[in-house]
Amino acid sequence: MKYNNALILPMKSKDNEMRKICIILFTAVVLPVCSQTAWTVWQCVDYAVEHNHAVRIASINYDTYCANKQEAIGSFLPSVSAQIGAQYNFGRAIDPETNTYTDVSTFYNNYALSASLPVFDGFARVHALRAAKADLLMGKNAVQKQSDQTALATFQAYINVLYYHGMVVMSKAKCDESKQTLRQTKMLVELGRKSIADLAQVEAQCSADDYSLIHNQNSFSTAMLALKKEMNYPLCDTLQVSLETDELYAMLCTSSDSRITDEVSEHNPELQMSYNAQQSALHNLRQTRASLLPTLYVSAGISTSYNKTLQVDNVKSFSQQFRNNGGEYIGATLSIPIFNRLSTLSSIRRARNNYHLACENYNQKRLELQKLYIEAVLDCNGYMKESEQMEKKVVSDSLAYALVRGQYEEGLVTAIDLQTSAASLLNSRALLLQSRLMAVLKERMARYYKGEMRMRHR
Repeated sequence: MKYNNALILPMKSKDNEMRKICIILFTAVVLPVCSQTAWTVWQCVDYAVEHNHAVRIASINYDTYCANKQEAIGSFLPSVSAQIGAQYNFGRAIDPETNTYTDVSTFYNNYALSASLPVFDGFARVHALRAAKADLLMGKNAVQKQSDQTALATFQAYINVLYYHGMVVMSKAKCDESKQTLRQTKMLVELGRKSIADLAQVEAQCSADDYSLIHNQNSFSTAMLALKKEMNYPLCDTLQVSLETDELYAMLCTSSDSRITDEVSEHNPELQMSYNAQQSALHNLRQTRASLLPTLYVSAGISTSYNKTLQVDNVKSFSQQFRNNGGEYIGATLSIPIFNRLSTLSSIRRARNNYHLACENYNQKRLELQKLYIEAVLDCNGYMKESEQMEKKVVSDSLAYALVRGQYEEGLVTAIDLQTSAASLLNSRALLLQSRLMAVLKERMARYYKGEMRMRHR
């Protein structure tokens, strides 16, 4: 018995140790998942902007514009170059010292340092720098535009998730209530207070409510998948979002009034992009016109050389030749364009057309944004008025449904009347939820088109 107990006791201690290990692993894995907080709409928007591929592409293009501006600034600096050459001559060649033909082998080594600076080029470099600055601002606004579009798409996807979640909740309540009505109807049929036709009608309504619940659950799953796609979130991972609509609607109620004005703000990134494109085209036109003017360059440099005849021993040393053969020069070059086969005139014409196109695009974008802004304001005001009316209708339909349900239990109305009242109440609640969420969305869109805010929270 002692031997058996000695064998059993270690097994119990092993079981205890394994149990402790399992508890520790369960705590380490499950508790972080349980403590995971739900994502708000702004967290979803920020995540989407940070992980969107189009935003990253726009950021890379912005860095290219920065490089172009740096190159335009560098064009005002002188260009400096150094040259080192070595030449070995054998056979019949020219002696660089006597400028006569020789048959001896020689070694020639030269060094040169030169600098060149454009003094006047018709202000082409100035306009190139201004065009690069306009392109840089356009790239910056392109990043902001893409970020706002990504944020707006994510915001809309989040609104759809909230809507279908609300529909699932209402469908679930409607389905439970229909099942309760079915149980009551069965009891009333047994008591002889309801007919078999009423029972069949209630059973059909239960089946319809079950179908509506399944349909809304599928729509909610599809909306969650669309939200993950807009966020570039891993589709197979679980995303828990905050499903409270009161916070968004309270934000709408406390926000400033969106009133229609005649002009769209210049702070809108899309309008800024069009304006910067117009300015870039203007400076490109002026830069092209500068090619009609003469250009003036100044240059300076120093050079020296070393020469040695390989068959002769009495030659000057490298230091002596490097010092004695040294020379300096300074010069100026004036270039006057006379005729280049109409190439410059054609370039100016194309640049002028590009500028006119940029002006038309700017005016078109302004009108388009103004139209979208006015539509968003009108929709927002309309949905807010609809919400106020639907709140009253939901209260009235709730009272009417409670009255009809009481009459149905007393046998005063049929199942069709009960279903009609329940469907009216469900439709009113769905429209109220939709009008509230759409009012929030349209208010954000109106303020975005107006240029008063960015779609991102921070």
